Amino acid sequence: MTQVPQNSHNAHRKFIAVILAAAVAITGFSTAPARADSDDIAKFIAGAAILGIIGAAINDRRDDRRERPHVDPKPHPKPLPPRVRRYDLPAKCLTNIRVRGKDRRLLGMRCLNRNYDFVRKLPNRCYAELENRHKSRRGYRPGCLRKHGYRLVRR
Repeated sequence: MTQVPQNSHNAHRKFIAVILAAAVAITGFSTAPARADSDDIAKFIAGAAILGIIGAAINDRRDDRRERPHVDPKPHPKPLPPRVRRYDLPAKCLTNIRVRGKDRRLLGMRCLNRNYDFVRKLPNRCYAELENRHKSRRGYRPGCLRKHGYRLVRR
């Protein structure tokens, strides 16, 4: 036999039926003439309120037992796909080198090879070799790369 899952409409009907049955059971059937003074009315209202509170508590407890989907309290961002991630250059590779009295910025080749997976896909026109008296540096000009859609990111 297959069980049909109860929807909330059926659950509400059952809840109301239980409350009404309990109210009738408490008040009872009497053959005495129907006379109601204020004391009887107050007792009836108090009894109905107590039954309503008990019924609501039972219904809430049943709801708590139902399985709820697990929600991670601290969602972790998904990693970017390679087609997007390849445009993120590591900012720590940006260096300054002084050439003929002016500071030039360059993304160092050695640092890029260590920290960036897509060095071979960088545009050749942005490649530069800068030399001063002390040393020679190879790498890519950040302004040129920026024009081609690349950006510096701190990780």
